[in-house]
Amino acid sequence: MDSRFFRPVIDFVLQPTQEGELRRRALFWLPAPLPVLGLVYLLVGGTLSASGWTILLASSVGVGTLLLALIVQPTPLPEGLAPPVSARRSLHRFRQFTGLRIALALVPVVLGAAASVAGGGMYPLFAALVLAWPQLLLAMPTFFTITRARRAMEAWGTTAYLWHALSRPAKVTWPVITTLVKTWRAWQAENAGRELRQKEEEKAWKRVVREETEQADGDDASAAPAASKHTLDGRRSAHEATEVIPKLGSGQGDGEEEPTETLPRLGSDREVGPTRVFPRLDGAEADTGTTRESGDEDATDRGTGTGEESDTGTGKDEGSGPGTSSRTPRGTVHRARSLLAQGSGALGLAVRRTRRGAPSTRRPTANKP
Repeated sequence: MDSRFFRPVIDFVLQPTQEGELRRRALFWLPAPLPVLGLVYLLVGGTLSASGWTILLASSVGVGTLLLALIVQPTPLPEGLAPPVSARRSLHRFRQFTGLRIALALVPVVLGAAASVAGGGMYPLFAALVLAWPQLLLAMPTFFTITRARRAMEAWGTTAYLWHALSRPAKVTWPVITTLVKTWRAWQAENAGRELRQKEEEKAWKRVVREETEQADGDDASAAPAASKHTLDGRRSAHEATEVIPKLGSGQGDGEEEPTETLPRLGSDREVGPTRVFPRLDGAEADTGTTRESGDEDATDRGTGTGEESDTGTGKDEGSGPGTSSRTPRGTVHRARSLLAQGSGALGLAVRRTRRGAPSTRRPTANKP
């Protein structure tokens, strides 16, 4: 029984035509004053009585909007319009007329709520609702409303074709709900597409990683014999390289290689020349006329000169060598005593000669093989 009762109503409301779309728009705003009523009731604390001027204000606004909704009609169509153009323009003007009636019905609701809050009671809002709900019913595209609007548009003799335009098919939409649903579905589709892209990227990434892993395993398997061969060759070459150096105690090393003689060894038959020794100041020995060995005299003649220069007190040594190294402290003491006995003049002369024309005391290059 319920389905038989509600099926015609549902079909009448959800009719997929231009007339059904305008009907749904008016029905959507029909329960709009109820939330406003509940909010105002909470604000005023449920009090009914209010100031008289607030009730008068809400009633006057409701009466004015009701008169406008009854009197105002769509403007006439211009003459000489083709039927398709006339149908399109008549439909557009009827939509504007329906929207105007809905707006005129909602204006007294808003002003009645403000007057109730200002007056402290619910009577101004009740008066506004009594005059606003009939206007919402008048905004619905009924037979009476469509007929009056068509006659108003045909006042200048142009056929309106309003019934034909209202019978055109249209999608089943609601003023605010359809927009919100579209937004919600678009957001869901975007999220689903993003998740799908992420899943595809993850699958592609896993596939690439699996392929790289398989390729690396294949390369390792193919490179294992070559690596083992290379390792064996490397071990063999390293073993052979260590055998290049003759081992200790091997007969091959003792027979072929000879030690390198950087310095002459003690007891060798090779003759080594004496090293030129730094000339020492040994004037005291020159005065005493001590006899030296032939080897020492040769070294002295090569390094410093003759024995006559030592007799003049110039501070030259007649010779030095391996035999004179032990008498070095004694010769130095005799040289100091002779200089002190001669006085400051002899010291100054020795110093001047040493500075100006004295032979170089730099150590000569060692004559070593």
